Amino acid sequence: MEPLKTFDVNETSTFSTKKENTNGRNPMKPTGAFIGASWAALLAGTVGYCVGLWNATIQLNEKGYYFTILLFGLFAVISVQKSVRDKAEGLPVTDLYYGLSWFATVASITLLVIGLWNADLLLSEKGFYGMSFTLSVFSAIAVQKNTRDAQLIDAQNI
Repeated sequence: MEPLKTFDVNETSTFSTKKENTNGRNPMKPTGAFIGASWAALLAGTVGYCVGLWNATIQLNEKGYYFTILLFGLFAVISVQKSVRDKAEGLPVTDLYYGLSWFATVASITLLVIGLWNADLLLSEKGFYGMSFTLSVFSAIAVQKNTRDAQLIDAQNI
């Protein structure tokens, strides 16, 4: 078995974000289908979560708690994705911001789990909120990555 080949991102002979294939499309740029699927998943997760909250027979303060957890989680995972990507590209990211981003992500997930664990909801409702939250935060990461990739590719092709 042949060992994996490593490459240097800064070395243009082995890795380039310039157009190189015959159809004129940069292979590093996300496809329209993946971008659309990411946005569709984000909308399905967040709209589903919010519709579930709207129709829930829980107190208004509980609805506010779960809605705030969703917003907090979305912001936190986008922050993590940005700081991880910035570090990978060699851009300066303070350890404080990087750590706070991860802390906020873990805190939002933990707060959702604790809230659902103690809630007087059917098990199916708890599962619905957990899965729609997971879909929302995962797709938010994908949307952020696609946006960043497309902007990077477009900036280099100008």
